[in-house]
Amino acid sequence: MRDSCLLFMGANPVEEQRARWERKRSRTAKELLETEHKYLEQLDLVVTFFVTILKAKGTLKPAVLETIFGPLESIYSASHVLSLHLERGNLGPGLENFCQNLELYGHYAENLEQANKTLREQLRKNKSFRRFKKLQETRPQFQGRKLEDLLPLPLQRLHQENSLQLLRVQKLLKGQKTHVLTPGRWYIREGWLLVVPSKGGELKRRMFFLFSDIFIATKPCHPLHPLNSNKLACQAVYPLHQCVVDKVFGHTQSQGGLLSLSFPHKTLLLMSSDQQDINDWYQSLTAAVR
Repeated sequence: MRDSCLLFMGANPVEEQRARWERKRSRTAKELLETEHKYLEQLDLVVTFFVTILKAKGTLKPAVLETIFGPLESIYSASHVLSLHLERGNLGPGLENFCQNLELYGHYAENLEQANKTLREQLRKNKSFRRFKKLQETRPQFQGRKLEDLLPLPLQRLHQENSLQLLRVQKLLKGQKTHVLTPGRWYIREGWLLVVPSKGGELKRRMFFLFSDIFIATKPCHPLHPLNSNKLACQAVYPLHQCVVDKVFGHTQSQGGLLSLSFPHKTLLLMSSDQQDINDWYQSLTAAVR
């Protein structure tokens, strides 16, 4: 019995299948953009009406200001750049660039408890800050929200964005054997690459998903399958903790490039005719492994 997930050779059904995937990606990007705009509007309240003005007024000492708000301005900038990518339809590059700023969120998360403690202390003993906070929160833009309600927003948003991507990929995969939804896992990027067989033969076009700890190789299910025509079959899950990434060619302005991914019991050769694409994959993979 033939495997129902063999790639169908007819051009039209395959193209229709890929078009359906792209439409799904577009819907995800649209949903992400809508929620990102709402998130940025709320974060802007803190940056504009608290951080910027407090810096100018000197109501709080610089060290106290830093303790309460931490890298909030940098987090706002990173999310603003993500929204620009999403507006242009660049979901993959946008999320990849965003993932490079995850360290900011790590610092913010580690400091949030101390930030809340310092905020309470300042409200208790700093009368001018207490008046300032109350005045700002009465602005119509805040709609009754307090500063304490807005400070946890970056961490809430980070988990929402990542969970959305993990869930989307999980739904794309056939069956339930591959568990994408794992605590602590972060989505980085996805895309089509050509697999070069180690013993020769035809190149195989596969869809890959890169996460913070694993690299998943998939192939399209049969486009005429009654249940799985829109899905991908997982072929392999590669742990990244023992992976070595090398660029075999593609260092110069050539056409495309070839990457080598070495695992303890497997070497994967991946090729793309687009040099920028292979360079982006190389950077993402090396960053994820590191």
